[in-house]
Amino acid sequence: MLLFGVLYGGYSGYKMYQRVYQPNVTLKNSPDKYFYIYSHYTFDDVINDLYEKGYIMNRTSFGWVAEKKANFKNNIHPGKYLLKEGMNNNELVDLLRSGIQDPVEVTFNNIRTIKELSGSVTKNLECDSSELYNLITDKTFITKYGFNSITVLTLFLPNTYEFYWNTSAEEFVERMAGEYKKFWTEERKAKAKRLNLSQSEVAVLASIVQAEQSIHSDERPKVAGLYINRMRKGMLLQSDPTVIYGIGDFTIKRVLKKHLETNTPYNTYIHKGLPPGPINLPSIKSLDAVLNYEQHDYIYMCAKEDLSGYHNFSKSYDQHLIYARKYQRELNKRGIR
Repeated sequence: MLLFGVLYGGYSGYKMYQRVYQPNVTLKNSPDKYFYIYSHYTFDDVINDLYEKGYIMNRTSFGWVAEKKANFKNNIHPGKYLLKEGMNNNELVDLLRSGIQDPVEVTFNNIRTIKELSGSVTKNLECDSSELYNLITDKTFITKYGFNSITVLTLFLPNTYEFYWNTSAEEFVERMAGEYKKFWTEERKAKAKRLNLSQSEVAVLASIVQAEQSIHSDERPKVAGLYINRMRKGMLLQSDPTVIYGIGDFTIKRVLKKHLETNTPYNTYIHKGLPPGPINLPSIKSLDAVLNYEQHDYIYMCAKEDLSGYHNFSKSYDQHLIYARKYQRELNKRGIR
């Protein structure tokens, strides 16, 4: 009987050891090396997801260890966790209960609307696009940041940022507000003041500059100087990209008379001054191009006829017409309508 007790005790101890330390994580049949715990997940959800997605071979042993160890059952930490082939249950529970997750990169640029921004940002976050969209368009929410429903887009500076995957929509906006404050240093604020523009107005002008010169950022300060000259002279800005934005048809490649006569708040051929909001999310380079604009006497510009993406600049309308005809002839020659 004593021998049986010793053998049984040894066997029982060995089985317990296996539950805790035997490799249980496999990545061979799982979607990828990351496991996601959603904010609404329960203990059972975690176990079911681990097993059903092929991350663990034995769900019973994992559940047993998770229940016994440090009350993991009642301390679920949402997030994105990097798993390793051959991890045992002890290591897996330690990882998931630690809350130490791998950050994700969130990149957004070439954005025109809040809807586009919401869709782009949430590709790598737990919150969905409608949640972020509804928050950014909530007048009460955005007012506390000093924006309205049109200018709120200027809060977001295009870049690549690191977030935790389970960052909420509110936390995302809060982080972006922090990045906005860091960008708008006292020096930049002073430059905006000398231009007699608010921070949002700088962003609106920068969005036009960026739309006019999306290829060669080195020309943007020159383009910015042209528009500042026009504003100071009380001239219409006459920016084709603002017309296209107002129409909402971004497939337009050549702005025609019928487009210029379309009356929208963004048509700068009809309405003097800046449009009510940005026509895209201007990059930091574009914002700085406005704040550090090139001083010159140009008030006209036209895309170069070599279609290089650069522009011919003019001080007189007559010279501008010469450049414009060259460009139009080239478009006709290439069949661009």
